[in-house]
Amino acid sequence: MRALVQTVSRASVTVDGTIVGKIEDGLLVLVGVTHDDTPAKAAELARKTWELRVLDDRSAADLVAPLLVISQFTLYGDARKGRRPSWSAAAPAEAAEPLIEEYVTALRARGATVETGRFRAHMLVESVNVGPCTVLLEL
Repeated sequence: MRALVQTVSRASVTVDGTIVGKIEDGLLVLVGVTHDDTPAKAAELARKTWELRVLDDRSAADLVAPLLVISQFTLYGDARKGRRPSWSAAAPAEAAEPLIEEYVTALRARGATVETGRFRAHMLVESVNVGPCTVLLEL
């Protein structure tokens, strides 16, 4: 699994003209799943995300900062050959969706306030990055 974590002053996700998730002063997290990922990896990635010290050397856990989690299969895109990325390293939606849900559940079990996008939807994601600070977590 991969998570691209960004510190934001605000972020939102819109589907079909309706805001389905939004946060202020927290973390925007884009999460990708590959073929060999497991619920244990999802739980470990959730722990790492929650405890990552990127908010003025404090974590979301320290500040009880909210998270906006967006599924992002394109984190496993490979454009090393040619101009058209390959998505073959990304897990199929049927395998990825339960692991994204497991990730969100694990964050909430740690006390996180989590907003989400909508799986398999065309989403418009808006954010105002702070810093900017962007970290790639990978298991």
